[in-house]
Amino acid sequence: MLPASLHATFEPDPHHPSHGRMLLWGGDDPATDAATLGLPPGDPATAHILQGDELVETDVLALPARPAAAGMIHLADRIDIAPSLAAWGRVASAVRDRHFDILDKIAEELPIEGHSAADPEGHVWTARAAVAAFVESHAELGQPDSGLSLALTTAQHALPETPRVQATLRPYQANGIAWLQTATDNGAGVVLADDMGLGKTLQSIGLLAARSTGEQTHLVVCPTSVVGNWQRELARFAPQLTTHLHHGPKRRKRADELLDADVIITSYSLALRDRKLLGRVCWDTVILDEAQTVKNHRSQTSKAVRGLTSRQHIALTGTPVENRLAELWAIMEFVNPGLLGTQADFKRRFTDPIEIGRDPNAARELRELIGPVVLRRLKEDVAADLPKKLESVVVCTMTAEQGKLYKEAVADAFDSGLGDGIARRGNILKLLTRLKQICNHPVQAGPAKDNSHDFDYDHEPEDNLGLADRSGKLDRIAAMLAEVIDSGDRALIFTQYRTMGELLATHIREQLNINAPFLHGGVDQMGRDRMVQHFQTEEGPGVLLVSLKAGGTGLNLTAASHVFHYDRWWNPAVEDQATDRAHRIGQTRTVHVHKLVTAGTLEERIDELLMRKRALADAIVGESEEWLTELDDTQLRKLIELDEDEVAQ
Repeated sequence: MLPASLHATFEPDPHHPSHGRMLLWGGDDPATDAATLGLPPGDPATAHILQGDELVETDVLALPARPAAAGMIHLADRIDIAPSLAAWGRVASAVRDRHFDILDKIAEELPIEGHSAADPEGHVWTARAAVAAFVESHAELGQPDSGLSLALTTAQHALPETPRVQATLRPYQANGIAWLQTATDNGAGVVLADDMGLGKTLQSIGLLAARSTGEQTHLVVCPTSVVGNWQRELARFAPQLTTHLHHGPKRRKRADELLDADVIITSYSLALRDRKLLGRVCWDTVILDEAQTVKNHRSQTSKAVRGLTSRQHIALTGTPVENRLAELWAIMEFVNPGLLGTQADFKRRFTDPIEIGRDPNAARELRELIGPVVLRRLKEDVAADLPKKLESVVVCTMTAEQGKLYKEAVADAFDSGLGDGIARRGNILKLLTRLKQICNHPVQAGPAKDNSHDFDYDHEPEDNLGLADRSGKLDRIAAMLAEVIDSGDRALIFTQYRTMGELLATHIREQLNINAPFLHGGVDQMGRDRMVQHFQTEEGPGVLLVSLKAGGTGLNLTAASHVFHYDRWWNPAVEDQATDRAHRIGQTRTVHVHKLVTAGTLEERIDELLMRKRALADAIVGESEEWLTELDDTQLRKLIELDEDEVAQ
């Protein structure tokens, strides 16, 4: 007869130590009881468990050693749970702290329920053997020549089971999904560190789609500026998964309310603010996008995400973590706590020898240690898989400040009336300009007047305007540019507004320490030539800002492999001409084109319209935005009105 309370035992696998598993058994419902205790979700299984004097095939919940250890540490001192659970909590705590000398004493205290699993021949493991096997299984990930490390390394070149995403996967993306699946099956946290533009989001969605059976709930934590982008990518590539955005004043307040979706998407700021709520959910997989956000392990945000309970932790970052050792330790402490030792150990063993002593042996040892759990492909590694031009729409989340300005602008325009005839067309164009400027940045929008295009601009933006954290677009492009620069690439940024170009130059200088020249209509021909020539040299700047009108044609800027359209002209032909400054004869690399739009606004809706009617786009939009002036009030309001659910809080 099953005991009334939940117990824990470890079932070793003598042939494949990494396949050893922690078994939770007893009670009425092991899965529910485990979740109540804050343990990670496991897989339903059966095992032969000693109950009384006989072996009984028993329903259990099975977990690999590492996620089990991470969840059980906090049970070490509990007196209101079964002694076997508390004892295994003490084992996990001792292993985390590397106090291996006390494990024999803990094994002596392990009751029979804690080592009651039988081997294939029907022999029940002794307490010492079970504890020793647990330690060996937990340590597999830290040994480059272990079976688990070899399996992970091999999986980097394997193909997944039938992909469940609606996308044509490139070979390296299929390899990435297979690797993520292997890691998850074995309880290993991993870092997917591919170059920007290679599809880290798609590969992660491939994993979530493969793992989702309707019983699991996954969590994605990302910068506020991309929560909407994650929702759209999930709907595009895995429409069978239900998603929920956890943000805004009406967000859910109870943990059980979060379990009715396959994937919950939230921001880092809310992961901190709602840390108690999110911490009460036993997630299957937690994904950190732009994981360099938690590079400071002492920050409250970093502590909040490390406190999340899940079976699997995955970090996504385009920053080359191998070259930023302090950040590497912080990210690895999230995905695989304890793998790199304490921060002091890591500093002594790797940071100082590599960064100060330039010790090649220490660098090689670190590469071997993290190699199985960090996958980084550069564009040149997978060049044969890539077309010459990769285009993507980057959907950015509007800040609350932007949302307030946007709603006011729409309300003021319709309350005042748009008029008739020529006056109406002028008022609509003025409204569209203001809405686009608000989407760009509140500082560019300024008071309710038209700062407009570069030829109307007659003042310099002030320094120290407090630009950060006020525009989803600006925050997003700054993060993406950091990845571009870190990877040694260069970028063009097109904007149709001179005001915004100057603000971008200021922000890039302050945030990235890069002096980005701005080629606009006010630069004379000699100055233009100097900018172009300097950008094309190896010593040129990492970023060149270009006015869409001034630099849309006639320039050769093939030093750039990334093109950003910060705001949209809404004429695909005009944008393509600008892109072709980099994507032209002489370009030897794939050009990544990023078109930024703000979620829930006219930008997103017009982009969707043009995507649906790309073949007819030129006929629809003509040379400018004049086509929008022909819409009646109902059509126009439907196009421009703000979807408040898309605004960050």
